[in-house]
Amino acid sequence: MQNGGKAPTADVWKPAATPKGGTSWAVLESTKEKTRVGKDGYIYSKPLFSPAVKSLAGKRIKVAGWMTPLENGARQKRFVLLAYPPGCPFHFHAMPNQFIEVLADIPFPTDERKIHIVSGILELTGQDESGIFYRLKAASPS
Repeated sequence: MQNGGKAPTADVWKPAATPKGGTSWAVLESTKEKTRVGKDGYIYSKPLFSPAVKSLAGKRIKVAGWMTPLENGARQKRFVLLAYPPGCPFHFHAMPNQFIEVLADIPFPTDERKIHIVSGILELTGQDESGIFYRLKAASPS
């Protein structure tokens, strides 16, 4: 670079790889977001699910990602699965189509550093403008 060369431009910020027989984050990220500003000044959003995502509703899917625990403890039954590696621990930076709320029947070991492969029934949510577009129910480690 000092001699006029260009800096590498390969993007190291990638979603978790799709597990064998699983659903890719590219499919989940195909959901668009419709936003509005409420009278209270807050931004509210609703999902605009793509046909590919709608076809997965109510089906058992498998997806990989990074865990963000929602409780203290060595095991988690409810957590957020992120498409991309977590960044700053003080700011949740994922878009609503880049994470899934997981409700597990079988607890997962708490580990924010490794990629978890999760299997569960996909519920499409967000019509209440909660900002959560996806939920996996009856989830278990895969």
